[in-house]
Amino acid sequence: MSDQDTPPPMDDDSTDENSPPPLDDAVESAGEEVKSTTEAAGEAIGAAAGDVSGAAESIADSISSEVPSTEGIGLSQGTLSESDERTMGLLAHLLGGITCVVGPLLIWLIKKDESPFVDDQGKEAVNFQITILIGYVIAGALAGVFCIGGLLWGVVVVTSLIFAILGGVAANKGEVYRYPFALRLIK
Repeated sequence: MSDQDTPPPMDDDSTDENSPPPLDDAVESAGEEVKSTTEAAGEAIGAAAGDVSGAAESIADSISSEVPSTEGIGLSQGTLSESDERTMGLLAHLLGGITCVVGPLLIWLIKKDESPFVDDQGKEAVNFQITILIGYVIAGALAGVFCIGGLLWGVVVVTSLIFAILGGVAANKGEVYRYPFALRLIK
């Protein structure tokens, strides 16, 4: 073998411009990129969680803090007879358990100007049934994804019926009824 056929000796200290960087440098560089990407994703998730948290607090405030006062609401304050006021209040609540939003909405729209009691109980029944309708939508969406959606649907139905009956009985006694939870969108 001649001197020309012999490859030049490898020197560990010499670096070629075209040679790739050492493996340690590549791993360190990739690690820094992963770290910066992870930090950016964490910040984005934190911002989204803050938005969701703010929305949840807003909904919770609208559910709990704005329970309408019952002062000044009673029977015989409008043009309807006391018996008719009780009947319309009863129907507003009971029809909610059967027809969801439609029944209480019709009672409220037709009779709200004739009696403050029917106006109040109709709004209360409509607001509760809107909340129940949202429960139906959530249960329906979960039914398509999880098996628990069907169970949740049943819970919403039973809850609607129980509270509608309780509201109807109270209204029939001439008492102003407040549902324990409701989005009070109609004021």
